[in-house]
Amino acid sequence: MLLLHSLTLPTATFFSSSHYQVPLVEADDIPFPTAWWFLYAGLSCLLVLFAGIMSGLTLGLMSLNLVELEILQRTGSSTEKKQAAAIIPVLQKQHQLLVTLLLCNACAMEALPIYLDKIFHPFVAVLLSVTFVLVFGEIIPQAICSRYGLAVGANFIWLVRILMIICYPISYPVGKVLDAVLGHHDALFRRAQLKALVSIHGQEAGKGGELTHDETTIISGALDLTEKTAVAAMTPIESTFSLDVNSNLDWEAIGKILARGHSRVPVYSENPKNIIGLLLVKSLLTVRAETETPVSAVSIRRIPRYAII
Repeated sequence: MLLLHSLTLPTATFFSSSHYQVPLVEADDIPFPTAWWFLYAGLSCLLVLFAGIMSGLTLGLMSLNLVELEILQRTGSSTEKKQAAAIIPVLQKQHQLLVTLLLCNACAMEALPIYLDKIFHPFVAVLLSVTFVLVFGEIIPQAICSRYGLAVGANFIWLVRILMIICYPISYPVGKVLDAVLGHHDALFRRAQLKALVSIHGQEAGKGGELTHDETTIISGALDLTEKTAVAAMTPIESTFSLDVNSNLDWEAIGKILARGHSRVPVYSENPKNIIGLLLVKSLLTVRAETETPVSAVSIRRIPRYAII
């Protein structure tokens, strides 16, 4: 009589025949030399790499804003213009992009311990999972993308587009909800912020800026035009340098004109407040100081006057 006994195997259940045995359920701890070990190890490495790319792109792309990209697209180098042009259409869907990257990153991180648990002891699997995710999935990718976010984002924009299509059923409605609740953030500078930005880029700030003192003064003054009144832009007549129409253009007078450095000098008659015109300094090129030419003999421009009705 043939006695059949059931075998209790701790690691796997086998389908038996007269010639061979085939495992129906894989073991929880696959030995090193097998093909399954290398397969799960390779999948684990791919998951760590994928999670790192998603983490880096999340920081790199979301740290960019449309205003900076538009500036680069207009004034950057040829490479920066191409990179900015590739990223702008994707970054316009900001919340959908954010949901897609976070969703893919979470899926990769959650799947990693599953495959590591098949080739290592559970404790070792958890330790390796945390280490790989922290070092290769967070620290290194984010350090690289925080410095080269534009270049990395442009090179992986094809992958981001594919993932946005795959995750569309989830990322699109969630992104629309975030758009409705949070709205869009357009990082446009206010007038005061622009002035501060210009001053930082000045040479006097000591941060490597290229703008001179005169350039920063002119730009800051132009930004204040809407808030300035005519009184604030005027110089009191008592503080102005002017010439009497009856005076002579001798060495002393010409020296004072050159010392002031103005292109036009007011000319008055009898009373310094009675300005009758402007003397163009360039017209003095033909005047010789030793002849002491009268101011009235030089061409004097009339000041435009408007009657207020």
